[in-house]
Formats: sequence, C-alpha cells, structure tokens
Amino acid sequence: MAGDGRTREGVGGRECAGSVSLEAGVPGSARHAASSRSLRLSWIVILGSLAGLPPLAIDLYLPALPSLTHGLHASASTGQLTLTGFVAGLAVGQLVAGALSDAHGRRVPLLLGLVGYVASTALCAAAPDVWVLFVLRIVSGATGGAGVVIGRAIVRDTCSGTAAARVFALMMLVTGSAPVIAPLVGGQLLRITDWRGLFAALAALGVLQLAAVVIVLHETLPPAQRHGGEVRLMLARFRRLLANSRFAADAGSLNLSFGAFFAYVSASSFLLEDVYHASPQLFSLIFALLAAVFVAASQVGGRLVERVGARPLFAGGLAVMAASSVGALVVLGTGAGLGPLIACLVLVNGANGLVWPNGTAVAMDEAGAMAGSASALLGVGQFGLGAIVAPLVGIAGSHAALPTGIVMGACGLGAWLLYHHGTTIRAR
Repeated sequence: MAGDGRTREGVGGRECAGSVSLEAGVPGSARHAASSRSLRLSWIVILGSLAGLPPLAIDLYLPALPSLTHGLHASASTGQLTLTGFVAGLAVGQLVAGALSDAHGRRVPLLLGLVGYVASTALCAAAPDVWVLFVLRIVSGATGGAGVVIGRAIVRDTCSGTAAARVFALMMLVTGSAPVIAPLVGGQLLRITDWRGLFAALAALGVLQLAAVVIVLHETLPPAQRHGGEVRLMLARFRRLLANSRFAADAGSLNLSFGAFFAYVSASSFLLEDVYHASPQLFSLIFALLAAVFVAASQVGGRLVERVGARPLFAGGLAVMAASSVGALVVLGTGAGLGPLIACLVLVNGANGLVWPNGTAVAMDEAGAMAGSASALLGVGQFGLGAIVAPLVGIAGSHAALPTGIVMGACGLGAWLLYHHGTTIRAR
C-alpha cells in the first residue's frame, strides 16, 4: 500500500496499516501527520461507502416498491424479485470478485466492478417491464458486489483482530447512513419523480464512488502475496476455508443473522404500508429511525471491543437477534399491533449492529492471506440467503405478515444455535 507505514493498534499486539489506522499520530512532521490522518479518514469513508452500496441500492427504492410493482403490472412477490435479483447478483459477484482480487490485486477488479454497476443501474431507469428490470438488477448486484467484498479484503490486508473490528465499526458510520438516509431521500424524491428517477439517482451516486476510488484508494495486496487466479486454485481456497470448522461456524452464524435482518428489510415497505397502512413518507421515517439504532449499536460495540473483545460482542448480538426475531414471529403471528412489532425491530437492528462488525472481524481473522476468498464466502452466504428470503416473505401476498415472522424467527434462532455449535468445536 502506498505509504504511511504501519502503526500499532495497541491491544494484544494487533497492528493496523497506516492508511486505515485509528491512531492519531505517525512519525514525521506535523504536516505529514495531518495529511496522514486525512488519508486514513478518507479511506474509511470510501470503504464504508463501498460496503454501504447494497443497502443504498435497495433502501433508496424501497418506498417506491409498491408503486413500481403496480406500475409494471406485477404482483408483490414478482416485484420483490427485483430485490432477489440484486442480492443474488451480489452473492455471485462477490464470489468471483473476491477470488480475482486475491489473484490480481484489489484495485483493478474494484474499478471494473464499479464501472459495471454504474452502467447497469442507469439502464434500470429505462426498464420496460419487471423482467428486464429483474435481469438488470442481477447485473447491478454482480458488479456492485466487487465493492463490498474487496472493501472487506482491504481492511483485512491492513488490519487484524481488535483493530479490524474497530475499523469495521467506524465503517458502519458510513455504511449505516445508507439505510438511515436512503429511504428518507427516496420517499422525498417520490414527490418529484417516480421509481425510474430513483435508479437514475443511484447511478449518479455510483459515479461519485467510482471517482473517489480512482483518486484515493491504492493497491493493498503486494504481488508477492497474490494467489493464482485459475478456477482450480480458487475452488481449492474455498474448500480450505470451509474445511476450517471455526471459520465455517462463525460465517454461518453471521449469514443466518443477516437472513433474519434481510427478511425484515425486504418485507418492510409492504408490511408497514399495506398491512399497517403507513404512507411512503411515514414508512421512510420509521425505517430510518430503525437504521439509526443499527448505527448506534455498531458504534457502542466499537467503543466496547477493546475492553470486551469482538467474539463476546458477536455472541451477545446473536443472542439478542435470536430473541427479538422469535419475538417478531410471535407479534406478527398474533397480530399484536405496530408498537410491539417496532419494539422487536429495534432489537433486531441493534443486534445486527453488534453482529456485523464483530462477526466479520472474527470470521476474517481465520482467513489469513485468503482474505478476498473469505470475504467472498461471507458475501455469497449473506446475499445468497437474502435472495432466498426476499420472495419467501412475500409468498402469501403483500397483506400477509406471518411469512416474514417465520423467516425472521427461523434465521435468528438458527444463527444462535449454529454459533453455540461452533463454540463446542472451538472448545475441543
């Protein structure tokens, strides 16, 4: 990586490369120190925006999903396939981009992916029917996945252990702003445009991300540390990671927890607007407030991680996720009302704020030099499961709430059970 040197994070001997270090000072003049701090901040902002690309690309048009399905003469379940297509593309795209970045470096695959994302998202605005939109969303997800997976790999190139958990938590300030701001912006944009205008806005934001990567980010994986890019070698790395029972248990728990969270995300507009009769603007406000809980929890975890450790925070977040997801199932199954549901969703979002940065850090710590491939497996698991979840929550129509509760409860409880199975493995 272009050079700030390396600074010691200070907890347990873990190190973090200068470009994304959290320490204020580096050797050299005051001017060099100031520019180095600015560079570190810019890297965290850009990496956070790359990780925030999926929620941004999903949440901005969530308020328009009911009108999109009506305008394209599609059913609720068919309309949610545009979510499915995007997350399925993300899963496959991350699998490919992560392995390619291990073989060819981080920068070139990242730039190519962002170019593809901008082009395909712009074409979404002109889609003539829901099936063309579905295909374009697959392409957008596949190309946009490069930013997500390579961003995580860049953090692992430069940080490990507690330092990585702190960086992931700081990135959540940027990543988490997407689900806070996007639905509010989407809801307000719908006053002056339609869903096509929302996709045009997403393409414009993608251009800004591409420009920021070109200007600021440098290569973080030296040629000596790259692995061969042949399919046989790529698959061998995936097998090695999955054969690591500790990585598999941590990654599986993280992915199932994401499944519970994504069930809520993909159903939220239909649930609040069609079942509870909220306006698109009120839905946007509720969604943004819940997302703010997610961001706040991630920052609390970032403050606690040095004292408590990433793994205990991960375990605690999974326990809360299990309880709140099962609680949402009970509320939706009994028709207990909007207040109890929002209380459960507050806990779901707060739990995810603890699970995501700390679970990512502990899983990636097992990967070593195979950070890109490990990040790809995390991505394909999360968004592959998300692609399954999105149509399931709408399978009974836009006015049925119970499928959402069943999926959330099963995924949340499954994540907690799998983690405790992994704890048994680690104890051996």
